[in-house]
Amino acid sequence: MSSIQNQWLQLLTARLSRRVVGVVFLCVVVIEGIILVPSVLRREKEFLSQIEEVSSGQVTVIKQTTELDTSGEELLNKIARIENMEIKLIGNLKHLVVGGALYQDSGELVGTFGEPPELSFDRVKTDNVVTLKNGDRFDAAWTTEQMQRDFILIFRHDISSVGSELNGFILRIGGLVVIISIFVTVCTWIALDPLLISPILCLRKDLIQAGEAIKKDEDAPEFDSVKIPRKDELGDVIEAFNQMFQKISEAISDRKQAEAALQESFTKVEAYSQALNKELEKGREIQKNFLPPTIVQKPNLETAVFFEPARQVAGDFYDVFDLANNCVGLVIADVCDKGVGAALFMALFRSLIRIFSMDTKLRGNASAILKANLPVNGEWIGESTATNVAHLNALQAVSLTNNYVAEYHGELGMFATLFFGVLEPETGLLTYINGGHEPLFII
Repeated sequence: MSSIQNQWLQLLTARLSRRVVGVVFLCVVVIEGIILVPSVLRREKEFLSQIEEVSSGQVTVIKQTTELDTSGEELLNKIARIENMEIKLIGNLKHLVVGGALYQDSGELVGTFGEPPELSFDRVKTDNVVTLKNGDRFDAAWTTEQMQRDFILIFRHDISSVGSELNGFILRIGGLVVIISIFVTVCTWIALDPLLISPILCLRKDLIQAGEAIKKDEDAPEFDSVKIPRKDELGDVIEAFNQMFQKISEAISDRKQAEAALQESFTKVEAYSQALNKELEKGREIQKNFLPPTIVQKPNLETAVFFEPARQVAGDFYDVFDLANNCVGLVIADVCDKGVGAALFMALFRSLIRIFSMDTKLRGNASAILKANLPVNGEWIGESTATNVAHLNALQAVSLTNNYVAEYHGELGMFATLFFGVLEPETGLLTYINGGHEPLFII
């Protein structure tokens, strides 16, 4: 199929062009129809005027061929001779008098011939009505001034030929209207292709290409619509489309860069997280190593522990270890905060408690020391006369540990709550210090 045939097929199948030319055709027909109505009325008036002029000519001939003193009967007989006298005018138009009436100026009827006119003497004399159309009959009157006699003459015409002539006129004008409408419509249709249809179809194709390019993440295609020079609203639409696609392409490019940067950051974070997890796992293993690998078991003493840190590394810890004189050290502690910092101080507290509780030698009388450290408004819980100075030596480790941390690490604000007890399994004597920790149950 040739390009011209494709162009015509495109033009004929374009829905927008069909709507536009349909509206144009309808508008032309309506306008011509509006113009046709007054034209038909004016044409009908012209036909009636021609018929009336012929009748006036006949009346003039009658006036010229009769005397002024001719009686009404003689005048009526002479006028009646023109009844059914057919005179061809233009086309199918005919002049045909089918009746009439003659009145004296006083209103007395002289006589009638043929079909009596519908137009009455009173309407002519009083209302000055000289013509009357009713269907295919047309009445025309001549006054006394026009007759130059004391008579009023009324003719009744058969104007059926006017209708047929008007129908022919309407057909001719209607055919001309159709030809003009078709010509204007076809011209509009042809003009629509380069002005509107082709650019719109080109823009539609570019929109499809743009959608496919965005969907498949391809480079921007070369749009044909941009090549069309337009200085009208459609050109503005094409320019807006091109700008929109450029902005979308830029936004997609920016998004890709952001996604790439985000992916890179995510990869780094993932690597850092894995490395951190490895370090934390190492820290957990190291911290786990600070806890006693085995629980000290003594005769008459059953010891069991449960430990569940909040994180991989934490500040909670416990300890069970041997002391001098067959005693057992029991520690439950919680370093403030969680995580790595708490875990580091946990190791520090645990190590200092162990070291100081084994090496410290307390000087002085045990009872004096106990008395000096009595609780406010109370006595020692489970007070006994049995006192083991070795217990006091071990418990002195809490004071030494506290002094060390306060002196060298006080600016960090780290602290721990702690329960440290020294148990003598043989006698059941438990000497302990509770530094802000939860109280123990005595069973």
